[in-house]
Amino acid sequence: MLRTGVIDVSLTQALRLVSPTRHHYFKPFSDIAMCENSTSSPCRGTVDTQELQQVALFEKCRQFTKAREMQGAGLYPYFKPISESEDTVVVIDGVKRIMLGSNNYLGLTHHPKVLEAASRALHRYGSGCTGSRFLNGTLDLHEQLEGALAEFLGKEACLLFSTGYSANLGLIAGLVGRGDVVYLDKLDHASIVDGAKLSYGETERFNHGDLGGLERRLERNGTSRGAMIVVDGVYSMEGNIADVPGLARIARKHGAALALDDAHSIGVLGPNGDGTAAHFGLIEEVDIIAGTFSKSLASIGGFVVASENVIHYLRHHSRPLIFTASLPPSNTAGVLAALAVLQQEPERRDRLWANTRRLQEGFRSLGFEIGPTDTPIVPVLVGPLEKTFLMWRRLFDAGVFTNPVAPPAVPPSQCRLRTSMMATHTFEQIDFALEKFASIGRQLGVI
Repeated sequence: MLRTGVIDVSLTQALRLVSPTRHHYFKPFSDIAMCENSTSSPCRGTVDTQELQQVALFEKCRQFTKAREMQGAGLYPYFKPISESEDTVVVIDGVKRIMLGSNNYLGLTHHPKVLEAASRALHRYGSGCTGSRFLNGTLDLHEQLEGALAEFLGKEACLLFSTGYSANLGLIAGLVGRGDVVYLDKLDHASIVDGAKLSYGETERFNHGDLGGLERRLERNGTSRGAMIVVDGVYSMEGNIADVPGLARIARKHGAALALDDAHSIGVLGPNGDGTAAHFGLIEEVDIIAGTFSKSLASIGGFVVASENVIHYLRHHSRPLIFTASLPPSNTAGVLAALAVLQQEPERRDRLWANTRRLQEGFRSLGFEIGPTDTPIVPVLVGPLEKTFLMWRRLFDAGVFTNPVAPPAVPPSQCRLRTSMMATHTFEQIDFALEKFASIGRQLGVI
């Protein structure tokens, strides 16, 4: 039961209470006509909502009511403003809650060296570059970071982008042209899918992890066409790791380039936190690695590392690079500092994995289904959408922040709560979260 005011109502009843038929989002036509016919009406000069409804493009906006229904029922989980952050604890609506939904895997967003470096750069270079890398927006800091990342990941060269999303857009659309084919796993991140759409090449999608299906598609298209295979190193909603050895074998056999999006791998996998290719000892076999700074590297921005020839080509053919303002100085300096801390404090990865094992084992011992995760990303399967949102809300009220995952990201029957670990979580915080999951999971019949 959902408590609204002093009345206990079911979720179904709550949704009925906020049915869009009970809201007057648009004025009746008669009211608008009266407003328009009155010379003294205060409505003169305002938007005619009746005319707005007649614009075909906006019909989808008028009919989109699901989010408003969930908002009215108190179950809307998105766009929650954080007023204060203390690393593993955030303040939302004036209440402290354990952050169990962040990608801040190494807990570096509050590291003093990162904050100090960002502050110094802010005062030395200003708040922004006010131009693209191609023209006036290249700093010495950008080139320092590119050199450091290339060395860290074992490639010849690196190119920075303003976001991880634009890195994948720029990489795929910049390299895949007419007559080329890009092969995507069906669970690839949206930025990979959108990069393929932006390119002039053809896109082939294979079932998640189905390397046999991938190879059949490659065989059908032959070796006379340019080909690129692009997959996530770690899948962000499942937490499982790509089969890089199998992918590398297929790529070499068919003359395809192999690219990994290591957004959720940097700082997590590899002997030095250097990603999925290093995790398997296959740095040479992976042609291109893309990634973001918004996870372990505690900032925002993205990168691509590859051979010098590939990076040189992208510098002059990647539209998301050429036509976007470059990464701000403070962010760039913060990433440089975070990369140094990542390498200087390997004990952070040890703590991250200790926390990950504790959370995974705790969920499994309680009877939760967490799938094939091999990483700090731990999805908890709930099932139906309404139950997932209700469980999210009860956990939120109990002081635990999680991320609900709903269609189209997952099938309607496989909605889940995505949790993720940080190196700076304490065992006490993890145990508190598990206790809340257990009691609420039993109440809702999830376990």
